[in-house]
Amino acid sequence: MERKVIFIVDDDMTNLTVGADALEGYYSVFTFVSGRLMLKRLERQIPDLILLDVNMPEMNGYEVISQLKSKSETMSIPVIFLTSKKDEESELVGLSLGAIDYIFKPFSPPLLRKRIEVHLLVESQRKELVDFNNNLLEMVDAKTKTVVELQSAIINSMTKLVDRRDDITGGHIERTQRYIEVLLKSILECGIFDDEAPLWDLDLVIHSAQLHDIGKIAIRDCILLKPGRLTEEEFDTIKTHTTVGEDAILEIEGNTSENEFLAYARIFTATHHEKWDGSGYPRGLKGDEIPLLGRIMALVDVYDALVSERPYKKGLSHGEAVAIIASERAKHFDPVIVDLFLSISDQFNQITAVSTPVELSKTA
Repeated sequence: MERKVIFIVDDDMTNLTVGADALEGYYSVFTFVSGRLMLKRLERQIPDLILLDVNMPEMNGYEVISQLKSKSETMSIPVIFLTSKKDEESELVGLSLGAIDYIFKPFSPPLLRKRIEVHLLVESQRKELVDFNNNLLEMVDAKTKTVVELQSAIINSMTKLVDRRDDITGGHIERTQRYIEVLLKSILECGIFDDEAPLWDLDLVIHSAQLHDIGKIAIRDCILLKPGRLTEEEFDTIKTHTTVGEDAILEIEGNTSENEFLAYARIFTATHHEKWDGSGYPRGLKGDEIPLLGRIMALVDVYDALVSERPYKKGLSHGEAVAIIASERAKHFDPVIVDLFLSISDQFNQITAVSTPVELSKTA
């Protein structure tokens, strides 16, 4: 078994000799006549414990330990002070600086060995506990990551099933998330809505956006996929997807303590069909009464609906969609968000251009 390494620092050669003789049969011992020399040795070797004299010329023990504790490489080395001063104040100063014990000179070799043995055992147990905690944290992190990945996969699969029900080209949810990301980053870069937007967890917001149409799972296919114009009664049924989705998310929120992701999702679900002028649904909210995330999703959702092919219509060009959204400024949409959208709409077009051809080929 490899021996533990002990450094002894003392300007008195007699004390160094006595200490070394007492320990050499049990430990690998290195002696130093000054703190400066010991600190130099630390650049290439870290001991398991240091016996440090308090009263030394050039650099006393308090100054040495202060340097040890100031560096991450040496701060955890156990230090025992050697001193001939038997006063409470000196002990308190040393202990406050990080020493683990005091041994008074002249010392008894058996007592010295026993004190060192006890402290090395404590230090060994401390390191084992740290390693155990680190390993435990890694295990918990790995398990948490697995659970989160599973939850994410389930949510993705579920929302894509809903997506496919009324979007024959597919990809609405994925495109929506990418549009949302573009808008959110632009909002932060421009410094608008700075009383709210910087507080969001962007990853959670973007991920939660995929649940905005989850309530459509409760809408009958004969209505959701109807190729012609909906009757008033059928349109009223379509409208319920907002409140059905909201109620479903509220129920999940009631059974979990992790609510930030669900809170974002609930806002998207319940408010993405509200309109700036108050003519939207399900609650007829107006202007700033509509949560900001709902106002953002309203524009994103309409843009994708306009450029996408659906059972009841052909997709419009990007330019046509932009013109329609611009005409709805301060009517359907928040004017500030419309202005921002118009300044970055080319990024929306790029997303559509990349995704649409692939998705259309699935229905060829």
